[in-house]
Amino acid sequence: MKRRSFLKGAGIVTVLVAGGGVWRAYDQGVFSVGKGPAYEPWRDWRSNPNEGALALVRAAILAASPHNTQPWLFKVTNSWIELYLDTDRNVGALDPYLREEHLGMGCAIENLMLAAAASGYLATVTLIPGKLGPIPAEGKPKLVARVDLVAGKHEESELYDAIPRRHTNRGAYNSQIPIPPQFVDALSRLASEEADARIFLFTADGDRKKIAEISSAANTELYSDPEVEGGSDRWIRIKWSSVQKYRDGLTIDAFGLPPIATAVAKTMPLWMLRWAASRSTANGYAHLMLSAPLIGIIAVSDRYDQANCLRAGRIWQRAHLLATARGLAGRPCNEAVEMIDHERAQGKPAQRAGLLAEVLGDTTWQPTFLFYMGYPIWAARSSPRRSIDRVVL
Repeated sequence: MKRRSFLKGAGIVTVLVAGGGVWRAYDQGVFSVGKGPAYEPWRDWRSNPNEGALALVRAAILAASPHNTQPWLFKVTNSWIELYLDTDRNVGALDPYLREEHLGMGCAIENLMLAAAASGYLATVTLIPGKLGPIPAEGKPKLVARVDLVAGKHEESELYDAIPRRHTNRGAYNSQIPIPPQFVDALSRLASEEADARIFLFTADGDRKKIAEISSAANTELYSDPEVEGGSDRWIRIKWSSVQKYRDGLTIDAFGLPPIATAVAKTMPLWMLRWAASRSTANGYAHLMLSAPLIGIIAVSDRYDQANCLRAGRIWQRAHLLATARGLAGRPCNEAVEMIDHERAQGKPAQRAGLLAEVLGDTTWQPTFLFYMGYPIWAARSSPRRSIDRVVL
């Protein structure tokens, strides 16, 4: 251990001891990162290869989802699996049409399809058509896709192998390490077979700066709305006991802070964390985005077409797994598209849709997912996951 790191760590420990914080540190899981029942699905997802189609669900629940809401439910038989969106598991005004929850369902479909091939199934997915609407007053499971299964070849892939290592990295990236052209080329071809979806990649400084400015301004405006903030706060798990109880949501471990800062943050109450965030430098979010050498936009022919949302989610999961397999990290930065939803729900002019259309230079495509990628400074940590018995109908 380097001397400077040791001194910093020793100083933090001294403060915790002096303030009687050691017990709180223990109680808040400072010494238990990635441990406990909430994290077991990451370790046991391939523990029982003889459980048939249920093994595919174990892979599906490790997919990405907005605010780690994990909106999925499954009906499982030996020959098919149905995927349902639990409409109660939403972030409220931040996602007024459940567009992002449908994207999360697409991510789960992608993991499930990769696991099906690796488990010796020939899988065929059917996406249920429909149009997105406001969040229903009474939540109930909504069928969004069906996967039919017959015997096939065992075909593992680098994307399948990356499933347990794929985690959203919210920390800063190393801006000095360029992304290999071969990776950019592979990423650009991930949507090549989709007629209604396309992926746009931006590596030039000017393009990335423009997107970062649009996203940063959208982030500030969005979270100035108390309803948006309230819907988001519902999924923030500060207490370690809540992490283990609910097994979902955003945790401090996954905030992307350096290890020592993470340990300190876990001993703070929510009000203190908000105060610390309010003291951050101006345009901090834009600077964070620009630390990544690549920004991407997944666009579709119709942003509010249900099947298109599922397709876009599959593409993002595929892209994130590819990045993980090649040693890169990735993170969504969806505030600009969330503002499109917000403006639409409030009957305001479509300002953000116009700004993003200028970035794409093609009005026939509607952005539905933004992300950035690069080489991380700190490794991303896993997020909690609900168990199989909570998601199988």
